[in-house]
Amino acid sequence: MTARTIRQRVPAHEVTEGAGVTVHRSIGTPALRNLDPFLMLDHFGSDNPDEYIAGFPDHPHRGFITFTYMLDGRMEHRDSMGNRGELDSGGAQWMKAASGVIHSEMPRQTNGLMRGFQLWINLPASEKLSDPAYQEFSAAAIPEVTQDGARVRVLAGEFSGTRGVIEDPSTDVLYLDVALPTNAAFSLPLDAARHAFVYVFEGSARVAGDDLAKHTLAVLGSGDTVGITAGADGARFILVAGRPIGEPVVQYGPFVMNTRAEIEQAMADYRDGKLVKTRAAMRGQ
Repeated sequence: MTARTIRQRVPAHEVTEGAGVTVHRSIGTPALRNLDPFLMLDHFGSDNPDEYIAGFPDHPHRGFITFTYMLDGRMEHRDSMGNRGELDSGGAQWMKAASGVIHSEMPRQTNGLMRGFQLWINLPASEKLSDPAYQEFSAAAIPEVTQDGARVRVLAGEFSGTRGVIEDPSTDVLYLDVALPTNAAFSLPLDAARHAFVYVFEGSARVAGDDLAKHTLAVLGSGDTVGITAGADGARFILVAGRPIGEPVVQYGPFVMNTRAEIEQAMADYRDGKLVKTRAAMRGQ
């Protein structure tokens, strides 16, 4: 077996999204535009309400999936499909925007820590104009595995015989939240055909012997196994992998398609109220 090493380090950069929310972005930056099939990774985390209270009011998406994992805090989701749900600490939300969704994500707290991730996952051309869909999972619904000192929450894919709550047949996404005590080691086999990354959000780690600091994403190189060791203060990280789609990516803000003409159509559809069939649904909720 060949261990995957760090191919590229990408420090998260602070950006402002929504109505003024501070997030830290790694995928979707000049340093790493995308990592097929992943289009964007945002890490939000603050106990200062001024950095999150404005939330993410109504905004559109087309052509991809958003996957939100809430570590701490509480937000409310509403969308043009008529869904309304609470995303609480430890919970996850999967939304296939596909042909078009307008949604909002607004805080349901006025103080305290709000922390989590949002990952954008591309859709193949054959799925980009399919019907949108939505799934929401509480913390209790997400399986957890304890192995050799590691605590692993399995959000998507399979780990040690345990399947996560999300399955994406297009890209076969694996999404693990791994917590390790001081100097503990973690390893797993990982299909060489998958693109993969590790993002450390607590403590520090070593990947195949190379140091990886907090708030840094590591793109993993070729190989068929991953080995990660925690630093002196332990480590907590997400490990994400997916099968590349291998198609052109043309992105303009919240629209991700295969050609510029499709982007222009998405913009026209949104402008003309045709992005979704029930654009006004949210206003009636």
